[in-house]
Amino acid sequence: MRRSAHHAPLPMPDPSAAEHSTRLAERIRAAIGRAGGRLPFDRYMALALYEPGLGYYSAGQRRFGPAGDFTTAPLISELFARTLAQQVAQILAAVDGGVVLELGAGTGQMAADLLSELERLERLPERYLILEVSAALRQEQAQTIARTIPKLRARVEWLDRLPQTPLRGAVLANEVIDALPVKRFQTTPKGLQEQVVTLTEDKTLAWALTPAGPELGAAVANIEAEMGSRLPPDYVSEWCPQLAPWITSLAGTIEAGTALFIDYGYPRAEYYHPQRHMGTMLCHYRNRVHDDPLTLPGLQDITAFVDFTLTAQAGIKAGLEVLGFTTQAHFLIGAGLPRLLEAETARTPEHAVELAQQAKTLLFPGQMGERYKVLALGRGISLPLSGFSWIDFSNRLGCDHSTVIN
Repeated sequence: MRRSAHHAPLPMPDPSAAEHSTRLAERIRAAIGRAGGRLPFDRYMALALYEPGLGYYSAGQRRFGPAGDFTTAPLISELFARTLAQQVAQILAAVDGGVVLELGAGTGQMAADLLSELERLERLPERYLILEVSAALRQEQAQTIARTIPKLRARVEWLDRLPQTPLRGAVLANEVIDALPVKRFQTTPKGLQEQVVTLTEDKTLAWALTPAGPELGAAVANIEAEMGSRLPPDYVSEWCPQLAPWITSLAGTIEAGTALFIDYGYPRAEYYHPQRHMGTMLCHYRNRVHDDPLTLPGLQDITAFVDFTLTAQAGIKAGLEVLGFTTQAHFLIGAGLPRLLEAETARTPEHAVELAQQAKTLLFPGQMGERYKVLALGRGISLPLSGFSWIDFSNRLGCDHSTVIN
């Protein structure tokens, strides 16, 4: 069984947080017992992130920003959401749309900045929908929006599930797919194995291996077929069983418009490259990154990089077109960030250095610019999207992005 790389000790949680994690760990142990002693990792990840009242995204602890566990692009600079608004405005105009749907809105800062910029552009949507599963985050989002754009608060609605009536407009998913539960697999001399969660004699959470089931076996066989070679021995990686069904459901909500997925990930050929033999899983705790998802359940984020080829293939099969795929840096440049930066620097020269630093974080390869990608899937869009005008890497996805499969 492959062990995690060595890391410096993580900060100790305070007594209240430790008690919270202990309660969730007990619930996970019970689930392992009901499963016969071995719990598939995707089930563990779902419990750790989404168990009602205890999971990382279901409880009320602070997650975002310097005082939380990680920082997202909308919290780094309003330039991110304002640039995204340029692209959204183009989409709304192209389909005569009046709806924006944001999936998982974090603190609500992106929604507030984006709506403010759309108002400036005279392209406000009639409704701004937020699909959010966390009651605590809904409250924080509502407070952010009421504080920053009170006159636009009436346009914002919160949803418990995807809208039943197909919309005309834009769907936004910023750092959403990476939190979908994944299965972990490992190639071994005994064949393909699935990494599962079990308990040691002292009831500590631990890894174990079990023969891969038919679904995971078929998925890995398909990956190898598309790669044109077998994965190397002792290769560890992830596969997301929920991704294709999730994209299919999302496609059903789009009458005309575009869904923009912004996340860290790779096309399949890079995702399953032989050199990436330890997988892509990352955990975030108090702005520290490590790769042990079995520690501190309920107190840390657990993510895996996005297979953008799988995402695009699912969209095509659901009747959508791939409208563009590029890095975050190229997307933001094409959508107009340099113009916004120049205008804002001229308006507030005293903040020029700060704004330049924010732009570097969003754009530079060593920071967010290359690691994060943007994929556009849509229907009823005939014009090229500005965010992909600088450079479009759709050909790297390895699928026929010009074909819509009904």
